[in-house]
Amino acid sequence: MRKAALFLCLVGCEGVVSAPGDRPMSLDPEVEVSASGIRRLSRVEMDATIKDLVGDTANGAQQLITPDPTNPSDNDFQQQLASAALIEALERIATEVADRLIADPARFAALVGCTATGPGDADCLKSFVTTFGRRALRRPLTDEEIANFVALKSFAIEANDFKVGVRLVTMAMLQEPELVYRVEVGTAVAGRPGVQQLDGYQLAARLSYFLWGTTPPDWLLDAARDGQLSTPNGIRTAAQRLLDDRQAQARVARFHALWLSYHRLPHAPDLVSAMQAESAALVDKVVFQEQGDYFDLFRSEASYVNQTLATHYGISGFQGGAGFQWTPYGTSPRKGILSHGSVLSAGAKFSDTSPTQRGIFIRNRLFCQEVPPPPPGVNVDEKPTSAASSCKVDRYSAHAANGGCRTCHQNLDPVGFGIENFNKAGQWRDHDDGEPNCAIGGDGKLTGLPGGEKPFKGVVGLTDLMLGSGQMEQCTVKQVFRFSFGRNEKPADLPFIAKLTDAFTGHGRSFQGLLLDVVTDSTYSFRKDE
Repeated sequence: MRKAALFLCLVGCEGVVSAPGDRPMSLDPEVEVSASGIRRLSRVEMDATIKDLVGDTANGAQQLITPDPTNPSDNDFQQQLASAALIEALERIATEVADRLIADPARFAALVGCTATGPGDADCLKSFVTTFGRRALRRPLTDEEIANFVALKSFAIEANDFKVGVRLVTMAMLQEPELVYRVEVGTAVAGRPGVQQLDGYQLAARLSYFLWGTTPPDWLLDAARDGQLSTPNGIRTAAQRLLDDRQAQARVARFHALWLSYHRLPHAPDLVSAMQAESAALVDKVVFQEQGDYFDLFRSEASYVNQTLATHYGISGFQGGAGFQWTPYGTSPRKGILSHGSVLSAGAKFSDTSPTQRGIFIRNRLFCQEVPPPPPGVNVDEKPTSAASSCKVDRYSAHAANGGCRTCHQNLDPVGFGIENFNKAGQWRDHDDGEPNCAIGGDGKLTGLPGGEKPFKGVVGLTDLMLGSGQMEQCTVKQVFRFSFGRNEKPADLPFIAKLTDAFTGHGRSFQGLLLDVVTDSTYSFRKDE
């Protein structure tokens, strides 16, 4: 059901009906508006949306839809390719969700909101369609749309079961193009070719999926209906209410897990769970509880660990017990989130750490520097070797000295070697794995900073260099921009990013403040054709 409509949306949704526009907001004719395209919900967003719509927690999208590419976010619309497999998966998800719904009397009654007088009760079905439809499609349905959905009552009459009509409506809604895709048509802005102003409902969806990762709640749709999202103050009020909810904590935690590559970890389940809980707790503490300088995320002298992690890290200050507790690092050479096992797990290769991959990770994710791919013909799967030594530092030095490899490796490997004392699971080691004669000094260097090449030692030294470089503020803003707009920045976006960076730096590096600055900027209520 709805396959034809969905296919049409996959190739272009220009004909989708949009809700009436909001009051116009002023737009400086000299200010560039960020380009955007039709964005499909990520697997995680789809599951969260279904959970909030019908209370279904099976997470079918994460099981049936092909994983979204992560670079680092999972919502880059330019990589969300349509396929027959996607359409089939969506149909199966919708069918299974609807079947579970009608098999659950309490959830069914709460969702429908009325008691049918018979299998063909058009008034009850219309009430459900109208209410559920606004939440599912993130806008009020037109009279024609309501009538089309209510017409499904004929199947309920034939089956002599009102639930059949609700089941079919639910299945159809969950496959609607405007549920699967965030369609932002907008209203053309006079004198600005290709620029459209979003209506209140489209802006509500932007806010909710950015800050919660799910469909807008009823109160936000009401705010859109009442024109409360037509001014920066109105948007700020709504955004702050979203941020005050626990769903925002989960969304910000996911942003960091994707950015710092610990949304998936290659360890035993209990260790993975503990590592992810540790990092999520620090993000929550810095962003939501203390609401201070965001760089405290990297400066923290304590971490949230349980007995499993304390033993794994060798931290002596843990007081014991079954739960988690904030524990000082003490004499352990750790500092902030870069010393978490979750983050240190990035860059593993050849069953060990890879100084090259760790260097790429630091440059790409924390400095937003694009590291070019290796030259054609280079076998990146060949483990570095050296005839003179089995020690990793010697093997990688010989490898990097090979012709054209040197240019890149000299900017990458020294960064990775600076944190080489931590293995691929974040445990301290004094020598190479299985090589007690190959001592690890932990000496690194970072190039490309103001003042030239800078030496450092360990995670603590690297963190201090990074925070003092003056470059991490802009990279943090860029990563938030990418997460919000579902794509990497383009040259036309750089003035907006610079404006956000200045505000972020000038106002104590408040992360919540950064999120609010993104959504309250006048350009956020507009879109430009991709």
